[in-house]
Amino acid sequence: MGVKENFQKLIGKKEQEVAELELRIRETRAYIQALEDSMKLLPRNMNVEIDHTLRPDSALAKARDAIRGAGSPLPISDILKALGKPPDKKNRVSLAGTLSNYARKGKVFTKTAPNTFGLVEFARTAPAATSSDSELPEEFGSME
Repeated sequence: MGVKENFQKLIGKKEQEVAELELRIRETRAYIQALEDSMKLLPRNMNVEIDHTLRPDSALAKARDAIRGAGSPLPISDILKALGKPPDKKNRVSLAGTLSNYARKGKVFTKTAPNTFGLVEFARTAPAATSSDSELPEEFGSME
């Protein structure tokens, strides 16, 4: 065998390797596509618990800290006082809009009443009402 035939043989082997690798790539891409299609079938609200971190020293982080410090939901005017901002209409609308957006998405903040915001973590740590809390006392409704 000559040199030319050896090169042809090597080229053939390498072309076979390329064909096998291309087949593996196609199979892997098909697998990825199947996984992506399967993910689309999952419900949107089946999100894994994600820690939504806020930028340190941002107005939202300070608002979160103020609400956390109070231990209960705060009206927007109290949040603005805690941030050191005047409770004028511009600041109220701006902060309330941002907090409402987070609350609608279920991230960090909750809206407990008009212009009153709490934290999602409060809802997670709140004790569930027991059946004795919802029962009426025995003497309730008696004429005595």
